[in-house]
Amino acid sequence: MSVCARPDQWHKNYPIAKGRHQSPIEINNKEVHYDRSLLPWFASYDPCAAKTILNNGKTCRVVFDDSFDRSVLRGGPLPGVYRLRQLHFHWGSSDDHGSEHVVNGVRYAGELHLLHWNPKYSNYLDAVRRTDGIAVLAIFLQVGKTPKPEMKRILEEINAIKTKGKEAPFPNFDPSVLFPKSHDYWTYHGSFTTPPCEECITWIVLREPIIVSSDQMAKLRSLSKNAENEPDLPLVDNWRPTQPRYFRMVFV
Repeated sequence: MSVCARPDQWHKNYPIAKGRHQSPIEINNKEVHYDRSLLPWFASYDPCAAKTILNNGKTCRVVFDDSFDRSVLRGGPLPGVYRLRQLHFHWGSSDDHGSEHVVNGVRYAGELHLLHWNPKYSNYLDAVRRTDGIAVLAIFLQVGKTPKPEMKRILEEINAIKTKGKEAPFPNFDPSVLFPKSHDYWTYHGSFTTPPCEECITWIVLREPIIVSSDQMAKLRSLSKNAENEPDLPLVDNWRPTQPRYFRMVFV
């Protein structure tokens, strides 16, 4: 069975996908816990670390040099410094859905994930096997009238990576330009939202979305999940449905 099988079938190949720390989840303001010990988080990203933008058939991804601590996330719920490895997007087939996390019953048009790993482990693949190995900063995309101009830079490259396997140089980009004004966040322990769904992620979900235009979302939907010589299959609905929270707490 391919990884493209429906999310509710993933556990047949990857049993952890039925684990008790899976992501995404629905966040309900009535059920979050206030944690006085939580600190603000900080990101310091080196624009020169940005390397390429690619279409891997599942998402649009920007890859960064993570060979040393040049672009890092720290603070918040994190025990140390985490290195930025890549960012990618999740979106729907229309503007009324596409985010992975749901807030008070609301699903946004899309969700941006900035993925970092804990360099106290020897490499990324080692970090993925540890409960504190990965930190993901998640930012919601909300369709509105005043889109964030900084999204343009990524979307301008979409034509160069229309089909699966296409990659283009993407130098000199600081992803912190995509952050919303407020750095308030929810945090909880969860998993990757794509197979094998390892339960190694400290999620930092920003409460304030960034604004994108309907045209910008349409641009993401113009990508194809097939290679150039195959029939065009629009790359849409690359989000995983919410998973049971079990007894996990969401902190704020």
